[in-house]
Amino acid sequence: MKKLFGSLPIKLILGMMLGLVLGMWAGNAFMQIIITVQEILGAFIFFCVPLIILGFITPSITKVGQSSSNLVVLALCLAYISSIGAAFMSMFAGFGIIPNLNISANITQARELPKAIFDLGVPPIMSVMSALVLSVVLGLAAAWNKATTTINLLEEFRKIVISIVVNIMIPALPFYIACTFCSLSYEGVITKQLPIFAIVVFIVMFGHYVWLALLYIIAGIYSKKNPFRVVRHYGSAYLTAVGTMSSAATLPVALNCARKSDALRGDMVDFGIPLFANIHLCGSVLTEVFFVMTVSQILYGTLPALGTMIVFCLILGIFAIGAPGVPGGTVMASLGLIISVLGFDNNGTALMLTIFALQDSFGTACNVTGDGALTLILTRFVEKHKL
Repeated sequence: MKKLFGSLPIKLILGMMLGLVLGMWAGNAFMQIIITVQEILGAFIFFCVPLIILGFITPSITKVGQSSSNLVVLALCLAYISSIGAAFMSMFAGFGIIPNLNISANITQARELPKAIFDLGVPPIMSVMSALVLSVVLGLAAAWNKATTTINLLEEFRKIVISIVVNIMIPALPFYIACTFCSLSYEGVITKQLPIFAIVVFIVMFGHYVWLALLYIIAGIYSKKNPFRVVRHYGSAYLTAVGTMSSAATLPVALNCARKSDALRGDMVDFGIPLFANIHLCGSVLTEVFFVMTVSQILYGTLPALGTMIVFCLILGIFAIGAPGVPGGTVMASLGLIISVLGFDNNGTALMLTIFALQDSFGTACNVTGDGALTLILTRFVEKHKL
């Protein structure tokens, strides 16, 4: 029981339920406290966004730049193509499905929220796009110059940022979510949309299975091997990912499952599975794209423009490569992208964090299982070129 209530999805569900109930009965004075706490937590989360971008993207670039291996380049291309492919499939599904879900925004009928007691005023150290450009430039320059000291420093910074995410940001999320849902419930905007969340989660899970089927079919055609010889061994890895919500935590099980397949070369398993566990996040990307479109329709009354969504998907694929294999890593790494490209406010990002975390385990399971298909492609590549 303690383990159950200690999991992040359960905490977020409890925070969401508590916030909804409190918001229905809260008075003006109580809501002032809730709004203040929400803004403090939100300010800290958004302060950390540029740090997360620098901490995740830059070390990944230095690692790639240090290696001239064609396999590393191929693995990166496969992971990126898979991620943006899943993103675009999700985007087109969103444009086709979400308008038919009878979602209506009620912003004009909402009660006005009281002002916060005080404003903490902790702005981010730089904008999101500045952090992204700095990450790319710094990573490439460090790799070109073989700046070992800088590269080691960046790797230590990455570990520091991950510790901030794991030890501060993720534990603070249930409180932030509770305050946000309390505000939304007080306004009267969100209570009529709860059934939509359940429908959207099931749609996204179905999308995971569709994309996995496509990946393994493509891998089977390219490798000229039956992809079932790989995927049939992934049952325990899938279940482990559902339980841990972490590609990194599932890695030992995933390696064991992949080694059981006679269609994969052992050296490619040892090379590909750990690498893809950190850079291949197709399930998480698919989920995030569909969810941001749903949240936009719920809170803002409209879907993002097609051009905006295309830009979002293309850049999200880059963010996914640098995201850590920890619970919520993808959406955490791309918070700045959600804010800067899609224009989400605090309520939008909080709602996005909530519904993403509610199914994060299945997105991670899709990521892990999809790694087997990409490793099958790598195996065929090295066999074809006699590497």
